[in-house]
Amino acid sequence: MYKRILTIQDISCVGQCSLTVALPILSACGLETVILPSAILSTHTGGFTGFTFRDLTDDLDGIAEHWAKEGIFFDGLYTGYLGSARQIDQVLSIASSRLKEGSPLIVDPAMADNGKLYPGFDEKFVEAMKRLTVKADILLPNITEACFLTGTEYRENYDEAYVKELVEKLAANDRQIVVLTGVGYKEDKTGVVVYENGEMKYYEHDRIAKGCHGTGDVYASAFVGAFVNGKTPYEAAVIAADYTVECIRGTQDDPDHWYGVKFEPQLKKLIDRI
Repeated sequence: MYKRILTIQDISCVGQCSLTVALPILSACGLETVILPSAILSTHTGGFTGFTFRDLTDDLDGIAEHWAKEGIFFDGLYTGYLGSARQIDQVLSIASSRLKEGSPLIVDPAMADNGKLYPGFDEKFVEAMKRLTVKADILLPNITEACFLTGTEYRENYDEAYVKELVEKLAANDRQIVVLTGVGYKEDKTGVVVYENGEMKYYEHDRIAKGCHGTGDVYASAFVGAFVNGKTPYEAAVIAADYTVECIRGTQDDPDHWYGVKFEPQLKKLIDRI
């Protein structure tokens, strides 16, 4: 079945993140990909200075109303970076009105990392994000985001019991699936935890010391592409993790490419896995 996926997040024109990552990855996975930009930036905000920013909040309702008039529905909705509490309410409205019955709402609560909220976000935004995450069928946070969403103390060093407590707090109900990224119990390893039906599965892979911008978006987009194509949540989590690691490895030797990962040359590997 040819499926139509809607993804709502910003466009950073340069920087290989958000929609400039999601659109090509989801399309390569064989999905009709509809985009709804929450904002447009000349570049992403990690390392660039003087970037332009245009908030598109006022445009979202009109776009959604036009879709309703045209009878346009979606086989899945995947959210990434949202710029305001108002946008969260708009996403909830679109999910309730434009998703086909039984289609998944997949939420990447992109708002924090390394123990801190991203610039421009505060506790009010966290509270607003909770309204969206409790409605999600699948939740894709990192550990920092999980801590903010659950009111848990952030730790750089932790054990399996700490992670289990996090995912159990995150799961809003018995049907919700939590995919927790960036979980590492060893210095040279990291991985992903999938919590489903009260069971926690862990997939471990190598930790690459040099971090890269946009890898969370690469991971989430690959996960969605695999999952919507019929992979189980754990299978999709593994495929997305392996793909993201390959993208990072393929970028390591190019010091000029500091602003993102070269995900395009690795797309064939992702397609072959799916």
